[in-house]
Order: sequence, then C-alpha cells, then structure tokens
Amino acid sequence: MTPANNPPTPAPEPLWTPGAERVANAQITRFQTWAAERYGAPRTVPGDPVASYAALHKWSVEELSSFWLAAADWFDVRFGSPHQEVLGDAGMPGARWFPGATLNYAEHALRAGEDSERAGLPALLSVDEQQVPRPLSWGELRRQVGSLAAELRRLGVRPGDRVSGYLPNIPEAVVALLATAAVGGVWTSCAPDFGARSVLDRFQQVEPVVLFTVDGYRYGGKEHDRSETVTELRKNLPTLRAVVHIPLLGTSAPSGALEWARLTSAEVEPEFEQVPFDHPLWVLYSSGTTGLPKAIVQSQGGILLEHLKQLALHTDLGPGDRFFWYTSTGWMMWNFLVSGLLVGSTIVLYDGSPGFPDTAAQWRIAERTSATLFGTSAAYVMACAKAGVHPGRDFDLSRVRCVATTGSPLPPDGFRWLHDEVAEDLWIASVSGGTDVCSCFAGAVPTLPVYVGELQAPCLATDLQAWDGRGGAVVDEVGELVVTTPMPSMPIRFWNDPDGTRYRESYFEMFPGNWRHGDWITLTSRGTVVIHGRSDSTLNRQGVRMGSADIYEVVERLPEVRETLVIGVEEPDGGYWMPLFVHLKEGAVLDEALIDRIRSTIRKELSPRHVPDEIIQVPGVPHTLTGKRIEVPVKRLLQGTALEKAVNPGSVDDVGLLRFYERVARERSA
Repeated sequence: MTPANNPPTPAPEPLWTPGAERVANAQITRFQTWAAERYGAPRTVPGDPVASYAALHKWSVEELSSFWLAAADWFDVRFGSPHQEVLGDAGMPGARWFPGATLNYAEHALRAGEDSERAGLPALLSVDEQQVPRPLSWGELRRQVGSLAAELRRLGVRPGDRVSGYLPNIPEAVVALLATAAVGGVWTSCAPDFGARSVLDRFQQVEPVVLFTVDGYRYGGKEHDRSETVTELRKNLPTLRAVVHIPLLGTSAPSGALEWARLTSAEVEPEFEQVPFDHPLWVLYSSGTTGLPKAIVQSQGGILLEHLKQLALHTDLGPGDRFFWYTSTGWMMWNFLVSGLLVGSTIVLYDGSPGFPDTAAQWRIAERTSATLFGTSAAYVMACAKAGVHPGRDFDLSRVRCVATTGSPLPPDGFRWLHDEVAEDLWIASVSGGTDVCSCFAGAVPTLPVYVGELQAPCLATDLQAWDGRGGAVVDEVGELVVTTPMPSMPIRFWNDPDGTRYRESYFEMFPGNWRHGDWITLTSRGTVVIHGRSDSTLNRQGVRMGSADIYEVVERLPEVRETLVIGVEEPDGGYWMPLFVHLKEGAVLDEALIDRIRSTIRKELSPRHVPDEIIQVPGVPHTLTGKRIEVPVKRLLQGTALEKAVNPGSVDDVGLLRFYERVARERSA
C-alpha cells in the first residue's frame, strides 16, 4: 500500500519485457492456472502478467499452508510418511513445517535418472580451466551415489552424523553430498582455497565423522598442493572415523585414507533413508568476520521445497536446461546449483579462476556448455564492462535466455551493459537472499518486466517488507529488510548454539517474531525491490540513511578506479566521519584532479550528502572468502577496535590489507 502523502513513483520504461509466448509457457503461469483450479489460488489476469503475479504473491503469503501444499503437490514431492498438517507452528523462530512427514532430498535430486530414456543424458557437465566439458550421466550419477552411500553406511555413518568435504567444485563433491543426504547424514563443505584455520573454525563446531579431501586444486593456471593442510585437518578433527582421498593432482592416498575410486566402484542402486521433514540436510556458514562463523543448519524438507519453488517457478528451469553458476563449495550458491538436479536440469560445475585465461572466461564456459541460465556475481559483470569484453559479439550465447547475478547489488550500468553487450532480448535477474536461508527473498520472475537497477519482485511465499525504525512498513522509502512469515528454508537452528540465543540475536532481536536480515531495501509502489547494502554498515548522515552500494556504483564507473570501500564512522564526540577508500588501477594516481572528479561525480549522480569527507588511496579492498567487501570489521578498526577483536583473520582473503586500515585509525587518533 502506498502512503497517502507519498504518491507512486512514476514508472520508468522497462529495459526488458517478456513476450506473450514466454509468459504463457512459463512454469509459474502454468502453476498458477493449476493451483487456481485445485487450491483456491487467484486466476491469472489475461494480458496482465504483472497483476497476475501480484495476486499470486498476495495469496502465497496470506495462505502459506495452501501455497506450500499446492507446491508439494505440483512438484510431486515423495513423502515416505504423510504429514499431519502443513504448518504446525507459524512462530518465528520455531516454525514447524509438515510435522509427521518423512522424505529424502537425494531421492528427489536423482529422480530424473530413474527414467531409462534420460539415464544416458548428462546430469553434470564439469569444466576446469582447460574449458572442455566432461559429462556425467544421470545413470552414472545414481550408480556412484548408490555405491558411496552403501560405503558410508558400512563406515557407520548414521542419520544425523556429519560428513565434511574439503573439495573444489567437482563432480565428486556433488556425489558426496547426495550420498550423505541419502543415508540421512548432514553435509558440510569448504573450498580448498580456505586455509586450515578457516576450515577448522567451521568443521570443529560440527564434529564430522568423515572427511572427503583433495590433494590440491588448479587455479589461475597453477597447481596448489593442499596435502599439508589436509594433514592438519586430520590432526585437529578427532571425531573423524574415515578420510577419503580424491587425487585431483594425481597423488596416492596418504596413510590411513580411503580411495575415492574404490568407494564408488560398485553397481548399487541408491537407498534413501526416509527422514523427518525438519531433519538436518547440511550446515552452511556465515562469513565469520567478527568471530566464529555461524553454523547454519537447514532441513531436508525445507530446502527441497524452497529450491523446487525457486528453481522451477522463479528461474523457470526444468529438463532440457543447462544451469551454470560460477561458485565454490564454500558458498551457498554451490548448494543452490546442486539443487538444479531437483528439477531435472543439467548442472554445470566449473573448477577454476573466474578470469582465467582472460576476463571473458565465464562467457566462454557458458558458450561451450550451452548454458541456458548463467549465474555470476555483479562484480564479474562490472569487471567485464571495464575490461571491454563483448560476450554477444565474441561468443555464441544463443541458448542463454537468462543471466542472473548476486553477491552484491547489480549496478544500473551492469543492467545496461548486459542488455547492450549480451542480447537485447535477455532476461536479467538480479537476485538477493543469503546463506541464512540458502535462497532468495527477491529476484527473478520470468513473467515480469526488468527495470534498470531493480529486482523484479519479492519471491512467492516470502512476505518481504521494508520497515522503518519503529517497525512500520514503508513503500518507496528505504527501510530494513524484514520477512514477517516463516520460510521453509529458514535455519532450524545453529549447530553450536544449544539454547538458541545466537540464532534469536541474529535475526529476531530488533523486531521480535519477525526476521530482520540486515539489508536496507526499498519496496517500490510498482512492486519491485531495490537493495541498498547492509544495514549494519549503512551510512547515516544527519539522520538520512544511504546505501554504500549507490556510491560504489557511481565511483567505480570511473576508468581509474578498480574498487572502493566507503565507511561511516560514528565518533565519540558525536561527529560522523565518512571516508571513501579507493583502490586504483595500475598507473593511476590519486591527484587533486581525480579527487575532484570523484567528488563531483558523487555530487551529481547522487547528492551532496553522499560526498565523502575524505578520499584515501588504499593498496586493496579486503573481502570475505566468498568475495564480499568487508565493511563492518573495517568500521570497527576505524573506531579503534584491535584487529584481533574486529575480525576473524581466517575469514579474510588478505589479512595484510587490514593492517593498512588499522594504521589509518591509529594516525587519526594520534
């Protein structure tokens, strides 16, 4: 609803609008028509997909039980035992979904392989830096999972036991996850570029009984040996009963380790343990920039339903599609990518540098794998734009119907570049969610137009709102991202949090009973969503809140600027200091002329209030291991917090960079 004194934002021209045939054939359209006949959903509005989606979304959040029952029916979810009701308790935290029901995530992920006609088709396409796709068929995937699951049972792995992977984005990682889920185990993984301390900060919390490891990995044209790290992990994970060696670099299994090839050689049909709906499926981890990473537990049933909804209805994926998202096993998008199997899509696994041998690498992979949905980071899109990459000219991307981005807000220039340089008839899906729910709060809808700089809409069954500081919903104004009704994939708990204190503090402390995510957003009166950045690092000048992403977008257009970091620091005397740190391209100099251009660009494109107090050249911008700019720990350093208390060094890509910001703080306080 639009406040009386706040007229609707004039509608801009959409950058892209789906054609009538695309709207009619979209799975979400067919689902709405079907659900209207059987579950009381509103019917589609002929010729008006915007009104149709708005009505479906309203029904999905107001009638949660009906929506999720319809979804389970539409996707033919196989329950080992029936549910007593859909939503036994709607409270947050503590919502109870489908009590009494049992099922298995892996059974659904491998279901396409039951069809003899599809058994020989590729379930996985794996690609390394040689960029030659290697297929693994549905039938072979089922066989390997069946063999490995039987071996896990022989090793004593039982439902609820944790199984860990120190693995890159390779087929073995997918097989290990699915075999773990098949026996009712709980999967958890880290990428092999994580150091031993970072991995132990995660795995020691969950006490795994099996560890899958590689001897090393290849990245940027080089081999990286990880044998010493694996030795350290084995020494410091006392709960391990078995270690499985995957010879990615061709080395022999170390003493006491089992060989991957032996464990996956049997001709065995997989057996699927039927576990309760809320049985743990996997543990994901927060960035851990200010302490031990949160060990986020999500359920078999919750992830199954949420990912079916997200992948089929929102990204319109199904059999015949090829789903490529650049990711690593240390990021939730890897888990999301694996779930592409749930809808029968072929998933594309890339193990290597995102920019090797050149910046265009990911587009080349999309071409060579015939990807239909290509997912990447906003940062990669902007890097391509700056590097003068021309994907549509240089590659055959005729099968790519959607490019999706996440990790940070896609700037308006990113939308325009994709439209101009990939294809004019391109669905651009900027999405936003998080590790915490392993899904999206807002983003892709195949039947809606795309507007520059905006996410298309809140997702189905997600009551997404923007709240002011008093807990009131606002429209066309910046507010806290709040979800007021439960989602099935919300964490069932944190692993290392016996009384739930840390879980409640993370999401429910500011607005009890409602999920507060920590992002600033605007919900427009047209139903679209704008993400402004993290609310815990949001700039706040004279009571006016501003998103850091807005500043990054305009400054990083300048050809001399590689990357930026803006911080708002509340000072003890009541003052407010807002420095902009700039990492320049090689050869560029932060002279008065460039400083003036940066200031005038911000003033013109945003407002005088956005202009920083100081512009400081830095040797680099620190990131989490999953590539997100580190804002809050840098803010704490600038406020005088010691480095060891401001950040967990094992969660940062280059701890040495933080010393620079620590020195800035020291010099200011001197």
